[in-house]
Amino acid sequence: MRRIVIAGNWKMHKTQADSLAFLNGFLPQLETTPEQREVILCSPFTALTSLSKTLHGSRAMVGAQNIHWETSGAYTGEVSGEMLTELGVRYVIVGHSERRQYFGETDKTVNLRLKAAQASGLTPILCVGETKEQRDAGETETHVVGQIEKALAGVDQSKLIIAYEPIWAIGTGDTCASDEANRVCWLIRSQLANKDVPIQYGGSVKPGNVDEIMAQPDIDGALVGGASLEAETFARIVNYVS
Repeated sequence: MRRIVIAGNWKMHKTQADSLAFLNGFLPQLETTPEQREVILCSPFTALTSLSKTLHGSRAMVGAQNIHWETSGAYTGEVSGEMLTELGVRYVIVGHSERRQYFGETDKTVNLRLKAAQASGLTPILCVGETKEQRDAGETETHVVGQIEKALAGVDQSKLIIAYEPIWAIGTGDTCASDEANRVCWLIRSQLANKDVPIQYGGSVKPGNVDEIMAQPDIDGALVGGASLEAETFARIVNYVS
């Protein structure tokens, strides 16, 4: 049976103090969350220690937002898998569209980061998705399948989460229609040797649409950006009505 995984990507938001204030309001709302739902908070590096200590023994787990493919070296500004696991991190986002757009991430480096994450005992959340121009040109399927094929070369699919994030729907308020999101998630699953890999949808997920999104048969969770920054809002998403 496929797992349900709801992850919040805080991006470059929240100091340590902000993070702890969020948890004070958020954690009590997990008391009634169904056991089969995994909850992950992917914070900035500076808040990982505070989150790890506070979340120990709770329903929520800690994720990071990036990882380097080398275990150490002259890579200013990067962080290794060992550095993350030492802090109690269990998950890491890899290949987010913002990393690809602003920081030169490529399919090759995504593949290297995925392997490094797994070698360190972390479960990576691989992000894939198309731009508006690619969708308008009818290239969604070709682009997403190509990302999957290149990213997963030599990667263990038993220790993996995939997030379909149409770039045109990230932070724009535009949400991919739930049946279309489901179709692309099904397409992604069709490319996998392991059909039990959880496939999330990400892109302007919010309380008003999460129930419909999560009712789709090939969507196993959500990777949530802006709506994960407020405790009440994210708790409603985590506790979606199935």
